[in-house]
Amino acid sequence: MEKRTPLVRVNNLCKSFGNGLKQVEALKGISLDIYEQEFIAVLGASGAGKSTLLHILGTLDRPSRGNLYYREDDVFSWSDKKLARFRNRTVGFVFQGHHLLPEFTALENTMMPALIRGMGRKTAAENAEALLVKMGLKNRMYHKSGELSGGEQQRVALARALILKPEIILADEPTGNLDSQTGNLIYDLLFTLNRNEKIAMVVVTHNEALTTHIPRRIILHDGQKTSDTLSTETVRPL
Repeated sequence: MEKRTPLVRVNNLCKSFGNGLKQVEALKGISLDIYEQEFIAVLGASGAGKSTLLHILGTLDRPSRGNLYYREDDVFSWSDKKLARFRNRTVGFVFQGHHLLPEFTALENTMMPALIRGMGRKTAAENAEALLVKMGLKNRMYHKSGELSGGEQQRVALARALILKPEIILADEPTGNLDSQTGNLIYDLLFTLNRNEKIAMVVVTHNEALTTHIPRRIILHDGQKTSDTLSTETVRPL
């Protein structure tokens, strides 16, 4: 059987903060492969290194040591300009705080990455409208973020992450500020996108109950990977 090439490969990733006696090791030699169309949950208590790992995967931060490869290319050997293009075109981010711009509507927030890339405003608006309709926000797209519920804001953030058709979505506690029913809705959307749009998903969370049906679960403890398991469950019941 032909061996698959990972979409993303992490090799001996280490991250330290501070210096001297006050140095804190957030990541201690983590290695893992992420393949196209995978859905992965990264679990662990607060302070385990989950968010630090996610930020490095998305090139929002650099490791102290180790390498990150995207399709076998050493990402941190790239120029800052090329890294910025990579983040804009290849990676979609969803955070616990939705980070919507309050002065703009749901439609305008969704369009933003496309406009930054240089897409024409008409095309960006059409693509954003189509995504917001998919997210069940057809009647809310002209509302500003302060006029939307928490779940609606997070769905706008998800639409914004999808506007440039990324190969991988990195989600950091995407349901952390939501009630359980709304949180389940967000997870259902992530499963649907993974299955229908073939987008790889890496979701960081401390809520183990919400990850029951995620096919692969990685557990971090004190900056180290303590478990990396595949589940027999591959489809979340909708």
